[in-house]
Amino acid sequence: MALDPKVKELLTAIAAAGLPSIDSIPLDAAREMVEKGYAAMRIPVMEVGSIQNRSFSFSDGKIDLRIYIPRGEGPFPVMVFFHGGGWVFFHLDAYDPICSHICALSGFIVVSVEYRLSPEYKFPLATDDCLEATRWTAEHCREWNGDPSRIFLAGDSAGGNLATVTAMRIRNEGGPDIRGQVLIYPATDYYEPEKPSYAEFAAGYNLSMDDMKWFWKMYLDKKEDAKNPKAAPLLAPDLSGLPPALVIVSGFDLLRDEGIAYADRLKKSGIQVRLSVYEEMIHGFLSYLGILKQAKTAIEEISGWLNERI
Repeated sequence: MALDPKVKELLTAIAAAGLPSIDSIPLDAAREMVEKGYAAMRIPVMEVGSIQNRSFSFSDGKIDLRIYIPRGEGPFPVMVFFHGGGWVFFHLDAYDPICSHICALSGFIVVSVEYRLSPEYKFPLATDDCLEATRWTAEHCREWNGDPSRIFLAGDSAGGNLATVTAMRIRNEGGPDIRGQVLIYPATDYYEPEKPSYAEFAAGYNLSMDDMKWFWKMYLDKKEDAKNPKAAPLLAPDLSGLPPALVIVSGFDLLRDEGIAYADRLKKSGIQVRLSVYEEMIHGFLSYLGILKQAKTAIEEISGWLNERI
């Protein structure tokens, strides 16, 4: 399968900008470059019933949330969403487009979580935040007409990693019943040993091998943590008892193989799984709503899958 022509145009424009690699400049400059670049694309936000900003305190501090509430009477099922960005980049504003589209098209409340970023807050603190946010959402979602018996988890890239880990921690440590998990090109394993897709798409496809090495360096306190299933869920010895999953991967993505491998392991553990491969796409394609038609298609697929399970 060939790369989509629109994706080719996008990658050509990115290359022509001549931006420095994120590992070659100071962290603050890298964050400014990435986040301003994304904001400059002016990805459309979809109108929903209402949007609320909330926060809650727990033993480690405070977590901010953005809650997208659909039109209608409810009570609404609820998705807790963890954003991507290599555990290093982005805040709630950057994910307004994706979260508002999921809310509007699915009829779900979407709770976007502002977990603490690395390297200031190393692993496993982001996983702690996501677990606490999920528990808090289940306890409080009736306040915005949410149904605590219909809670789902979702995330893209590093957020997909956090969604898988949150599902595991709830199974192991207790928490609300989770109806399903949506894992969008998730990071499920460390970059060593190298998978075939890492070699095939090491550079030039929106997420590079050098990027992943840098992200993992920022995220982990020590390399030994890469063997911890809370960092690399593909290494978990037991995946039984987890919620059903929709796993979306891109054909031209170095994370493709670990996403497929995680879906396969879930299936072998008796979990109901749908694996959806967007063959012509690159990593992060959902973030290009309004530019890539497949981004809207994927959100429609997510919305349909969610509604099959409520």
